[in-house]
Amino acid sequence: MALVALLVVVAHSSATVLLVAPHNSYRIHAYIEAAERLDINLVVASQGEHSLVSAVSSGIQIDFNNDAVSLQRIVDANKTCPFDAVITTDDGGVRLAAKMAQVLGLPANDPESSELTRRKDLARIRLKSCDVAIPAFRVVNLLENLPKQLQNIHFPVVVKPLAMSGSKGVIRADNQQECTEALARLEKILSVVSDKMEQSHALIESYIDGKEVAFEGLLHKGELKQLAIFDKPEPMEGPFFEESYYITPTRLSESEQLLIANRVAEACGAYGLREGPIHAELRVQGDNAFIIEIASRTIGGDCADMLKFGLNMGLEELVLLQALGKPVDVPALKNSVGVLMIPIPAQGLLRRVEGIHEAKKVAYITDLGISVREGYELVPLPEGSSYLGFIFAKAPTAELVEGALRKAFECLNIRITPSFKILSS
Repeated sequence: MALVALLVVVAHSSATVLLVAPHNSYRIHAYIEAAERLDINLVVASQGEHSLVSAVSSGIQIDFNNDAVSLQRIVDANKTCPFDAVITTDDGGVRLAAKMAQVLGLPANDPESSELTRRKDLARIRLKSCDVAIPAFRVVNLLENLPKQLQNIHFPVVVKPLAMSGSKGVIRADNQQECTEALARLEKILSVVSDKMEQSHALIESYIDGKEVAFEGLLHKGELKQLAIFDKPEPMEGPFFEESYYITPTRLSESEQLLIANRVAEACGAYGLREGPIHAELRVQGDNAFIIEIASRTIGGDCADMLKFGLNMGLEELVLLQALGKPVDVPALKNSVGVLMIPIPAQGLLRRVEGIHEAKKVAYITDLGISVREGYELVPLPEGSSYLGFIFAKAPTAELVEGALRKAFECLNIRITPSFKILSS
């Protein structure tokens, strides 16, 4: 009953939340729907000449590359429609959203702490200084002598961009030649990046063997609440690191789960994070857990759709309530749930995906959606960063969930026509 009472209070509070979002964020719609369910007024701040989603939500035009202009527009808007909280959808908005909340005097992470969740090199430096378990690493300048910078590296390693998500540009290298080739490939990927430091530098870190997991949580006043730990049953050994299966609750031991939760809390403390959603990636190796990534946002893609807690509350509702200072005690999930992010098998034009009807009929499959239109050019990792679609499952056990996802995927026949670039003479 306490949870119901809390929702009633929120529903009549006429709260207004500012959502900072890149114009192409696929999370915007989920937050709009969550705000409507909680009767919260959601204002979307994004770049663009006109309101981003004027048909369904009010909007404010901001410039992600000009903090002063963006902050002034938010301050002006706050005079006529005071904001009760500021949240963001994606990595690209965490620093600016933190600055906006700070200017408005609202609870938020320090902008510097938020930036650590976006910049992998700065995050590694901070975690190392705080003795948090991370892979050995170094930052290299792609414009300077690489052989000299690669001296005394112990292989295998993982080459990464300083600030990209979705495993884009992440490549394993088992020797110096592979490392040099990976850095050359990454340099081409980074050519479109506007920030000079992020365009010209790369992170190289030791490859950590072990079980990879994802952790989803919420911070409130510095206290971390665990929402879920996801198993990733498909080995992620490279050379590229495409996400595929996510299944929760985890099948890890209680001691391993405690280790993971403690390590994430330790890392959040090192960053100085105090508020908002946390999505972390870790590798568990023996009696240790290594931080791979920590983001101050929710899980990516449509994966949040599978997390429904008490009273059918989704992840976005929990984030909104937490931001308004009304966190909810979250009960454990009653069933095992999972998602398969359908990988892109090859580069080319998508002609069609066959077998969808058969895949949907597999026991325990709850939904299947193809995100890419026919005729669209598919780009696999490491140059790409998207997925073909998602398959969702719910069952009494994690084993049944994993089996259902694998069986449904086997039903699919992905038809791709190779694409060729014509070079002018």
